Amino acid sequence: MERSVFIAAGLFVLSVVSGMLGLGVAFAAVPFLGLFMNDLVHEVQPLSLFLNGVTALFSAFGFARSRLVAWREALLLALVTTLFAPLGSWMAQFTAQSWLWGLYLLAVLYLAWRMFQPEKGNRPADSDTVTPRRFSLALLLAIPISILAGLLGVGPGFLLMPTLIIAGFAPKRAAGINAVAVTPPSFSALVPHLSTMVIDMRLAAILVVVGATGAFIGARLTSRFVSGPRLKQVFAVLIVVVTAYKLATLVQ
Repeated sequence: MERSVFIAAGLFVLSVVSGMLGLGVAFAAVPFLGLFMNDLVHEVQPLSLFLNGVTALFSAFGFARSRLVAWREALLLALVTTLFAPLGSWMAQFTAQSWLWGLYLLAVLYLAWRMFQPEKGNRPADSDTVTPRRFSLALLLAIPISILAGLLGVGPGFLLMPTLIIAGFAPKRAAGINAVAVTPPSFSALVPHLSTMVIDMRLAAILVVVGATGAFIGARLTSRFVSGPRLKQVFAVLIVVVTAYKLATLVQ
């Protein structure tokens, strides 16, 4: 019982922060759940993917209420990510777990470094500078991002979010688009895991409720109180902390 309470409390905190970023919780849930579950592919990944879809969905509700979702771009990205994420999940069934952890850690370390880089020029923090050409490039990059995310069992949001910011979307707008775009691929990426997953359904039900609540709260916090630059800083700090902790446990 104490274990379940601790996992639920930790996931709530992660869901609030993930909801602030429009990400879905999987990018942080994978190393967190990995502390309590031994099988990355058959336990951690399917549970993380399902939680990712639920938290991203409720985060999207929060951003939509604040009119921070560009629906055309979000739905186009959702189509691409939904089609290609299952390919990565299928590949994960045949990849050594040590390689998967290594790829995951490299990905988040690079992402943290990128998000710490200062903005170039005098672009206002809450204005969009995206062009059709830049968005087309983001749409193209969503293909390998979705495959890699499916392979890692994290959903594409944690790489798609900075891609949208680089493309020219303001951080809050990027978070809103991202929340919508990562919801369906989180569930489509779950399909290759259905026949092999091992999940405690009671714990999963608790985490779904906790995650959905935290994600909605996080999205509303961002919509009302958190500035664009601060959003990037929160994202970078969170993934560095989670990654460093997981690295420490692997060394031990």
